[in-house]
Amino acid sequence: MISNFWGTLERVNFDFTFNNGKSVNLTYEVYGKSDGIAILLYNPKTKKVILTKQFRMPVYLAEINQGYSIEVVGGAMDANETPEITAIRETEEEVGYKISSVKKVTTSFLSPGILNEKVHLFIGEYFVQNKTENGGGVAAENEEIEVLEISFEEAFQMIKTQEIIDARTIVLLQHLKIEGIM
Repeated sequence: MISNFWGTLERVNFDFTFNNGKSVNLTYEVYGKSDGIAILLYNPKTKKVILTKQFRMPVYLAEINQGYSIEVVGGAMDANETPEITAIRETEEEVGYKISSVKKVTTSFLSPGILNEKVHLFIGEYFVQNKTENGGGVAAENEEIEVLEISFEEAFQMIKTQEIIDARTIVLLQHLKIEGIM
């Protein structure tokens, strides 16, 4: 093990056999942590979506948007927690909406060449009556999350203007468009 600060960085050495029969000893580094979720909340009546804006160190280091990223709700799965339960929990923690169900879109690897984290992607309906006093993130986890409620069309345009650069958010916004949900 090389690192275990946020996740674990491991060096994996193994013999790989190519299609032509040649075997080679390869070494890879794989970084990761527990699997995660991402959920796009949408209101079919108002045609709005809920997004978050929060500081992200890699975005800051890339000198983009002063380090702020506009994203869907997301988070890591706790031990013995299903992806669906995680999505419902993270929704209330991050944006203050208590929802009771989610719809699975897919599961994907965001960077399969280096990360072992799988991300379960969901969509979920929200309505004004679902709003609680919660939201804004978990202070103990040093989260400071600005909640954005914007029209779906505005959010979709933010992909083109590169105000939205998070892959999970782009995929889920495109899913709503392709499926004709919004």
